[in-house]
Amino acid sequence: MAVRSADFAGSWYPRTDSECRRMIEEFARAAAPCPSPGKAKFGGIVPHAGWVFSGKVAFNVIICLKSGVLPDTIVIFGRHLHPGSRNYIFKQGSWETPLGNLEIDNELGDRLVSEFSFVVETSTSYEQDNTIELQLPFIKHVFPRVKILPIGVPPSRGSLQIGERVAEIGQAMGRQLAVIGSTDLTHYGYNYGFTPKGVGKEAVDWVKNENDKRVVDLMVNMDAEGVINEASRNFNACCSGAAASAIAAAKRLGAKRGEKIIYTTSYDVRPDSSFVGYVGIVFPS
Repeated sequence: MAVRSADFAGSWYPRTDSECRRMIEEFARAAAPCPSPGKAKFGGIVPHAGWVFSGKVAFNVIICLKSGVLPDTIVIFGRHLHPGSRNYIFKQGSWETPLGNLEIDNELGDRLVSEFSFVVETSTSYEQDNTIELQLPFIKHVFPRVKILPIGVPPSRGSLQIGERVAEIGQAMGRQLAVIGSTDLTHYGYNYGFTPKGVGKEAVDWVKNENDKRVVDLMVNMDAEGVINEASRNFNACCSGAAASAIAAAKRLGAKRGEKIIYTTSYDVRPDSSFVGYVGIVFPS
């Protein structure tokens, strides 16, 4: 079986099994309680910075997906794309992680490709992408036998249809699905060319309590189209298409509302004039 490489292992997250598990154990000890105990979780929103900055947030979401019926397949929406970008899918083979490979759900992938236009990536022909890969060791740790389907979608209304059809096709195939949307929030500071509030405490407070809060509230309310529109106006979600598609899919699977687990920023880990926001959200029944 063809295997896609773990390109970011050893830089954005640890390279070895033991190092990954040690860091995951630290995240598990610091994890916030999962909301809506006893209810099934159909998916969530995760960040995708290096593990030292946002790994605890992403892991907290993925461990919360374990409540209820375990998924057969986890569909991961990601990619830094613009509104005119094409859709991307990796639908054959497996993806390497330091904890072992994750098999791709090629049957679900084939069904989607028969309905939508995708750039089909392979294990030897693809663009490196941190948004999806950084979640994979967490998924392998929590769900050792699950299959995955990585999909890249732009911030456009058409992506919401893909999300809905992922849920519908998966259900028709008898799959137990969970869906994840990978996005970071406001990229603030000189490094990102975005300083509407200057620098310092006022800027940090504005990002946390105003700019990021607006898009987080829309995610919690499962307003998929609103997330895309908000991010295009205020630059507060770098992969709004991925988040919105996951929301559309989770809603079709039966989720009623999002629950925020944790919000933080890279400033909280390493104070700097340039920083990024992160949120972890789950979508229960």
